Amino acid sequence: MATTRKPPAKAAGKPSAKRTSARQKQLQDQAGTANAKAAKPTPPKKKPVQAGARRQPEPPMSAQHLAKPGKEKDLDLAPRYLAADYAGSGKLEGRRAIITGGDSGIGRAVAVLFAREGADVAIVYLDEDEDARQTAAQVEKEGGRCLLIAGDVRDSAFCDRAVKQTVKQFGGVDILVNNAAFQQHVARLEDLHDDQIEETLLTNIGGYLHMARAVLPHLEQGDCIINTGSETALFGSKELLDYSATKGAIHAFTKSLASQLLPRGIRVNAVAPGPVWTPLNPADRKARDVARFGADSDMGRPAQPEELSPAYVFLASPVMSSYVNGVVLPVMGGPRG
Repeated sequence: MATTRKPPAKAAGKPSAKRTSARQKQLQDQAGTANAKAAKPTPPKKKPVQAGARRQPEPPMSAQHLAKPGKEKDLDLAPRYLAADYAGSGKLEGRRAIITGGDSGIGRAVAVLFAREGADVAIVYLDEDEDARQTAAQVEKEGGRCLLIAGDVRDSAFCDRAVKQTVKQFGGVDILVNNAAFQQHVARLEDLHDDQIEETLLTNIGGYLHMARAVLPHLEQGDCIINTGSETALFGSKELLDYSATKGAIHAFTKSLASQLLPRGIRVNAVAPGPVWTPLNPADRKARDVARFGADSDMGRPAQPEELSPAYVFLASPVMSSYVNGVVLPVMGGPRG
């Protein structure tokens, strides 16, 4: 018998999400003015490496600059997130996940594979409604239920509400993926202003703490938390001082919380990506820099989100990683990213 599919449920966040989006755009403009004064040498060209099931895009990428917070729908070169060669096998059957920053980029790719493996997914995002709806449509196409929750993870009260809405909609929650992030290059420490420091710290590590604290009363033995770290936490990045510091904090938070929750049978791990083609960087760099994004990495190209998402499935599935805890899994394309 034919059934009528309902549109994905959506829970509205506070108007503060719109204010945050506008504030991030102001920080982008502020940093852009300062960075224009700094000359940057062009790094040597490297031959890109292909090592997967299908050929991935190579530099030059689309020379494009996006206004913050960055929308995937506006990218000329669409990030690949479908992982067409990945066959689901029920590794997350019946499980319920919350993914912050799940509207686009890595978060979108993770949401799709989680659904392909049998999970229902709540997408927490700032205000990129069209991106979120597209992600929800793909999650439902994979057979999962999807809840859209717009709001700002800097706000701990919003994080509490997001978890409660997920539990009400799905009957519980088993997996948290902390993935939301703010990033803005600044060439000199003297130009790194307090407002950007606050934005980066409260979004990148404050939001992770807020969401983990909110979800923890609902997690049970066998459940897990996965945090998105970064290669910048391992090697640093001279123009991403605040971002790198928060990613280092995320790695330390991951290991510390893993130790704390181990007696309860709740695993906590992190993925440390190298350069990945998402809206985050085109919403950060000038178009000419975006065109070379990933060119100086070990593989000579950025990863596509679909090359990262299987790592999250591995860490989320108790069938695959029941003895993996407190790990920062590098997915960088090489030893130096």
